[in-house]
Amino acid sequence: MFVTMERRLKGKTAIVTGANRGIGKAIAQRLAAEGCRLVLCARDSRLLQETQREIEGAGGPAASLALDLRTPEAAVRLTEFAKKTFGQIDIVVNNAGATRRGEFLELTDADWEDGFALKFFGAVRLTRAAWPHLRASAGSVVNISGVGGRMPGAQFAIGGSVNAAMLSFTKAMADVGIRDGVRVNAINPGNVRTARYLQRLEQVAREHGVDTASAEKKIIAGAQVTRIGEPEDIAALVAFVVSAEGSFLQGALIDMDGGATKVM
Repeated sequence: MFVTMERRLKGKTAIVTGANRGIGKAIAQRLAAEGCRLVLCARDSRLLQETQREIEGAGGPAASLALDLRTPEAAVRLTEFAKKTFGQIDIVVNNAGATRRGEFLELTDADWEDGFALKFFGAVRLTRAAWPHLRASAGSVVNISGVGGRMPGAQFAIGGSVNAAMLSFTKAMADVGIRDGVRVNAINPGNVRTARYLQRLEQVAREHGVDTASAEKKIIAGAQVTRIGEPEDIAALVAFVVSAEGSFLQGALIDMDGGATKVM
């Protein structure tokens, strides 16, 4: 929930996708606490409305639109909704998207297509639809990618490929942003305490016959990281990146992963 802080983003409007849970919800709540008007998007309308009510209950203006960003027309609808509701778009956080893990030979074409459809093409389409408004407001785009884009693994072939594409897209759009006055950056979270992580934690606990606290220690040791991240960690970094204090960042690919990324 909201904490007392300087409202660095007062008067700005932010679109956050995947805003109904986990990292996306934490980002939306943090940006609202910093003074943003929030436009929330996800597929689950019930959870999305709950997030909207929580933000509004804490005094933050918010609106939500349940959409499947895998569909080609969804990004334009979301952008038009945001513009009509709040009159401007200053920030876009492309957070939506999950990919299937598994053995390569068991992953189908449909699995690969679905992995790219939401996280990559959803972000591409929303960035394109919102770009004229971001150019007008000297706005900011933050792509939430992931550690797999730099550190792919056998069980994460789809996710690693999608995240790598997101990082390349970030660098390309950062160059366009220099010309058009739009900041474009990416954040690579490592293991963060979301519903997906908790499922994995329970699986590890079952496999090793231990409790979840012991399973988490095994995950931390196996990944050689300092700790498991919290959604609020990523949210705080997003707030900095899109604020005036982060204005020297352009095309930055920021690893926030407790040390999981072992490459330069």
